[in-house]
Amino acid sequence: MTEARRLLVLTGGHPYEAGPFTDLLASFEGWTVTHLIHPEAETAVAAGAANDADAILFYDMPGYHFGDGKMTSRPPSWTYRRAITDHFARGGGAVAMHHAIAGWAEWPEWAEMLGGRFLYQPGTANGEVHLDSGYRHEVRYDAVVLDPEHPVTAGLPPRFPLCDELYLAPVWGAVTPLLRADHAFVRDNFYSAAQAVGGHMFSNTGWDHRAESGVIAWGKPVGAGRLVYLQPGDGPAAYADPNLRRLITNALAHVAAS
Repeated sequence: MTEARRLLVLTGGHPYEAGPFTDLLASFEGWTVTHLIHPEAETAVAAGAANDADAILFYDMPGYHFGDGKMTSRPPSWTYRRAITDHFARGGGAVAMHHAIAGWAEWPEWAEMLGGRFLYQPGTANGEVHLDSGYRHEVRYDAVVLDPEHPVTAGLPPRFPLCDELYLAPVWGAVTPLLRADHAFVRDNFYSAAQAVGGHMFSNTGWDHRAESGVIAWGKPVGAGRLVYLQPGDGPAAYADPNLRRLITNALAHVAAS
C-alpha cells in the first residue's frame, strides 16, 4: 500500500467558505492533510510545521489589516520566511491558489517565488512601478490549456468553462504558462483594488491600468523545488468544479514529485 503524502494547507487573511473548502481538501486522494489558519499558521510554520510536508497549498493572504477605508501591512517573521525558503531549498513543492498571490506585501521574495503579484495599492513589483491591481467577480470564461503535455494539465479538455474571480496583475520571470482565460485582460473589464479598499467597490474611475497577459496558471522552479500558481479558486462553485479539482490534484502531484 502506497504511503500517503503529507500536505500542509495554509489559509486565513482572506474570507472563504470553510465548509465547501473543507470538502475540496477531502477530495484529495493519497494525501494526509494538515490545515493551519493564520495568524496561528505563521507561528506553527516558523516552529517547524512545514518540515515534513511533501507539498504546501497556499490559500492564504496574510500580512494585511483592512479597516476604516485603509490598509496596513507587515512582513512575516524572519523564522517564517526561513521555514518557507528552507522548504523549497530541500526540494519541497507548493501550489499557490487565487488570493495567495496578494499575500505578504512587505516580503518581496514571496512575489518572486510566485512570479507575480496582486497589489492592493500602487507599488513596486519586479523592479517596476505598478498601479494597484484589478479584480472582477463571477466572470464566466473558458480556461484554455496552453501546454497539453504538461503533467499539471493532464486529462483536462483543451478548454473548459469556469465562473470565478479574475485578476489584472503583473506576471514575470521564468514561468511556464499552463492556462489562459478567454477574457480580455484590460482596464475596462476590471475594478481598482485600491478604490475597493477605500470603500468604492466596483469602480475603475481614473484608474488606467495597463493590459496584462491573461495567463491564469503557471509553473516555475523555486530553489530545488517547484511551485504552481492557479488563479482559479474564489469560491464554492470553483471548488466543486471537476476540471479545477483535477487541475489542483495534478499540480500537487507535480510539485511533490520534485
